[in-house]
Amino acid sequence: MKSEKRAALTAIEEKKAIIFEVADRVWEYAELSLQEYRSCRLYCDVLEREGFRVEKGIAGIETAFSASFGSGRPVIGILAEYDALSGLSQRAGAVEREETKSGGNGHGCGHNLLGAGALAAALGLKAYLEQADRPGTVVLYGCPGEEGGAAKAFMARDGVWSELDAALTWHPEDVNEVTTGSSNSCIQVQYKFIGTASHAAGAPEKGRSALDAVELMNIGVQFLREHMSDRARIHYAITDAGGCSANVVQPRASVLYMVRSNHVAEAVELQKRVDRIAEGASLMTETVFERKFIDGCADTVCNHVLEKVLYDNFEQLGVPTYTEEENAYADRLAAEFDTRNYYPGVAAKYDADAREAVERRQKECGHAMNAFLAPLYTGEAFEPGSTDVGDVSWLTPTAQIHVAAWPNGCPGHSWQIVSCDGTHIGHKAALQAGRVLAAGAVDLFENPDLLKKAREEFERRTKGGFTCPIPEGAVPVVPD
Repeated sequence: MKSEKRAALTAIEEKKAIIFEVADRVWEYAELSLQEYRSCRLYCDVLEREGFRVEKGIAGIETAFSASFGSGRPVIGILAEYDALSGLSQRAGAVEREETKSGGNGHGCGHNLLGAGALAAALGLKAYLEQADRPGTVVLYGCPGEEGGAAKAFMARDGVWSELDAALTWHPEDVNEVTTGSSNSCIQVQYKFIGTASHAAGAPEKGRSALDAVELMNIGVQFLREHMSDRARIHYAITDAGGCSANVVQPRASVLYMVRSNHVAEAVELQKRVDRIAEGASLMTETVFERKFIDGCADTVCNHVLEKVLYDNFEQLGVPTYTEEENAYADRLAAEFDTRNYYPGVAAKYDADAREAVERRQKECGHAMNAFLAPLYTGEAFEPGSTDVGDVSWLTPTAQIHVAAWPNGCPGHSWQIVSCDGTHIGHKAALQAGRVLAAGAVDLFENPDLLKKAREEFERRTKGGFTCPIPEGAVPVVPD
């Protein structure tokens, strides 16, 4: 291990009590998208005490922040998240459903760990920069609202990521791997129709049904499906059907639409067609409607140069290991899921060779925790989900890893994940993620040629230009 990295890794080890405390307190706060006030304040307080320059409310988002240390270039960004999900309150370490607060929130996507791991990396890089006595800046970005707020996309619109030479991040998962490939872009818009109430039998001619408008809009979009790219997807949910009285012409109704495509420019154009269908439904029913932009995020742009840097460090540093008690707990959590034909991460998405390698290593582990590093995939892969990390990747070279923080096959956004996130299994994932990200960033600081090659790949992949899914004037909101 090079001495430059040793300083960063030693600092992370020395600060692990702080890292674990942040993970646990954010787990307890379990604040929803764009409402992470206590979590944001906790991070800012810790970072200020540790000597970072903290700027709050970046991009006009109350619970967003940046914390920087150092000066000059290169500037390496580390991305943190800390929002939770509704209805997932769960006792930590339990193997059965057990709410701590009826109907409460929970970290069913591991963002309490994600932020803590990013914090660990930032603390390690501060120690490295202090010892190296060289130009360079590390910036930890607090990115709220990943679960339906897409703060990183709003930051992209405001040019935040263009200031960076590279961005690194991670996400808790059920596997240890370096991620790659593209994803779907996604745009969410809510349409609220307003009509005129009337007695459905006594004076139907005086009513103008907002519910009819929603239904006609949905029919129009169904016909649109035949005439859009096979890469695209459109989802919807009726969020307000107007009431429960059938003998009333419903004066209000609303529907939430989600438009996806593997290419953000295509998603933006497809969204315009959905808007026109809403206009048509309004005309047909003589109602009016309000269009409320919720959020949007771009597809991801992979960077194989940065991915190889992270993989080499992950391979050298290894993956988390577990005690007998931790493995027994994980096995019980995973017992209700059929994982016989379930392949996590890289193996599930890409090719037969990776699948075979992962299956062999799973058998060697003998437990539900995937305590191995999945193979590095260097092809052009695709993930149908969406993430606002994509918007970062359109403006600066970006790479991310996954670290096992829960058992193999546990579904995302589940109480099992909340339970595991509040244990030392989660702590280990956050700590190891911080170590890998910090070590990879040190390589970038020490070797300008790596950043040059990463920038060349980035420019080649983004030569068509970035189409921002966030319109001017829009602010982050959540659906009504």
